[in-house]
Amino acid sequence: MELYQDIDLQDCPLCHGPGMIEEENGWCLYVTCLDCGCRTAELSFSTPEERLAAAKQAARFWNVGKVIHTGVGD
Repeated sequence: MELYQDIDLQDCPLCHGPGMIEEENGWCLYVTCLDCGCRTAELSFSTPEERLAAAKQAARFWNVGKVIHTGVGD
């Protein structure tokens, strides 16, 4: 996780809970809310440079409110 320490994440755009960058088996990552479970789209990567770029892009999506919530009505 030290790779992501310099990436600024705002609070969740839906519930204002904390967000966290999650990585899936070394091929994609996304930002998710630890309280309500909403998240950004999965961004794939194949190199360390793409991994960092994907993390920064996921953070941009999160910070502007582009999230998916699979709650009631969605």
